[in-house]
Formats: sequence, C-alpha cells, structure tokens
Amino acid sequence: MTPLTIRLFGRFRASYQDRSMHAFEAAKVQELLCYLLLNRKPHARESLATVLWPEASTAHAKKYLRQTLWQLQVALATNLGSFGHRVALVDADWIQLNPALNLWLDVHVFEQAFALMNEGRTHLNDTTAQIVHEAAGLYEGDLLEGYYQDWCLVERERLQTMYLAMLDQLIRYSQSQRKYDRGLSYAATALRYEPASERTHRQIMRLYYYAGDRSAALRQYDRCVASLKSEFGVQPTGRTAELLKHIQADDVELPSAPPADLAESEVPDTLLPEVLKHLKEFRATLSAVQRKVRRDIRNVEGALTGRQ
Repeated sequence: MTPLTIRLFGRFRASYQDRSMHAFEAAKVQELLCYLLLNRKPHARESLATVLWPEASTAHAKKYLRQTLWQLQVALATNLGSFGHRVALVDADWIQLNPALNLWLDVHVFEQAFALMNEGRTHLNDTTAQIVHEAAGLYEGDLLEGYYQDWCLVERERLQTMYLAMLDQLIRYSQSQRKYDRGLSYAATALRYEPASERTHRQIMRLYYYAGDRSAALRQYDRCVASLKSEFGVQPTGRTAELLKHIQADDVELPSAPPADLAESEVPDTLLPEVLKHLKEFRATLSAVQRKVRRDIRNVEGALTGRQ
C-alpha cells in the first residue's frame, strides 16, 4: 500500500500517491497532526490540550481538542478513504498516533540515521556516511517554518542540533577520505546555521590547506575573527590562533587518519547529566519568553484596535 508522505522540514507538506494533499490546511488540525507525529507516545487529553491551547482554560482547551480531533479524522477519511480511518487512537483519557498508520515521515528517517551514526560513537564508515548524507539532505529547512509555538521551538532546536552534529561527522569523514571539496560544502552549510562556530571555521581552514589552497585557509581565519567579533565580541581561542600559525609556517601535516582534535566536540559521559540539566533550563526559559512575547503582541494589538 502506498504510504502517506509527510515532510516537516521546511514548510509542512503532505502527499499521497504522488498527489499533494491540502486536507490539513486548517492551522490547528495541522498542528495537532504534527505534534502527534513528533511525539508518538500516548498523551493524556488534558496535557495535550494544554500544550496546543496554552492560553485557554482547561475546559475550553479540551473542547477545542475534541473538535480538532474530529476534523482531523474527517479530513483523512474524506481524502484517503479507509487509509485514514484511524489516524489517532483515542479513548476517554488518552490520545496517540495510530502506530499502524502507513506513512513516511522525513523526521523519522532523519532520527533513525542520527541514531545509527551515534552507534559508532567515533567515525563514520562508508555505508553509514552515505546513510547520514542522505538523511542530512532531508533537512530542507528548520522544522515547520512559520510555527512559533513553544513545543515546536523546542523540537526545532533539538533537530537543528542533530543536523549540525551530522554535518560535523560528514566533515570529519570527508577529511579522512581526502574529499576536501565535499567537506567544504558540508562546512559551508553548517556555517549558515552557526556562523560563529569557531570549530567549523577551523575545519574549513584545515580543509582549504589540505586541498592546497593556503591563501584561502588564511582568509578563513579572518572570516572567523569577524564572525566572533560580530556575534559575541570576542577573539578566537588559542587553539584557532595556533592553527593559524601552523598554516602561516606551512607546517600542517596531511593526516592519514582524522586528527585527534577533531573529536573535541564529543562530551564525556560523566558530563551528560549536567548538559541535560542546562538544556532543560534553557527550554524552560525559552518557553517563558515566548509566552511573554505572545501576551505583549496581544496587548499591543488590542491597544491599536482601541485607537481605530
């Protein structure tokens, strides 16, 4: 049976049998479907309603959830017949995406490749590198562009972090295989998302040097300086300055295997609990800021309406 194809990277898109579907254009129907796709565990009705309608009372939020669930089921049944008969499993207290639903989701494929990449924990082999390359190609833009809900911002940050980790591994693999042009392409993509990533600037400096373009490697250092100054008001670290000196002296050895310092981004297992703590604190802060911004927008809109 042909699967329902859904893409969440960039704009939301759905297709079935090579035909674009417009069954999910209602904003809340689309949001509910996306949330269930990204969070496939069972959800308590009240907590799901609160996530999707954070400004509504509990009673109203649960009412809106019932209505939106019905609209979602009708939209799928109307467009797909029996295929979409039970997109969600629903009872009096719990809701979850139907695990038997036949669908292809770009984020799911992306996450599987990321998990496979992490099984190696060090460097990619040829087969895994190809899988990660193809999965990185699915990242056509940040998750659900145009969405600004708290839950989506957290998911967007998580997936972008995974994407940058994939690019980092692909850069390292390209360098180890002496495919410097390909490594530079991955690194340029990474810089579009993190223009002040000193580590990526160092990788580019090395790749240019290994490719025989010493002047480009030196110019990359200047770009690194400018980016760090613009973004953070700081100078490059000693590690980057030291690399510059080696390139200027023309004494950077061509590695036969990935150099040891390419593993500098790996976090020791003993530090992972602390990293997780900081990430959760950041998520809570971000959610609070987003709620305040939404309130301020409503207040300003109300003030403007009152003047008309």
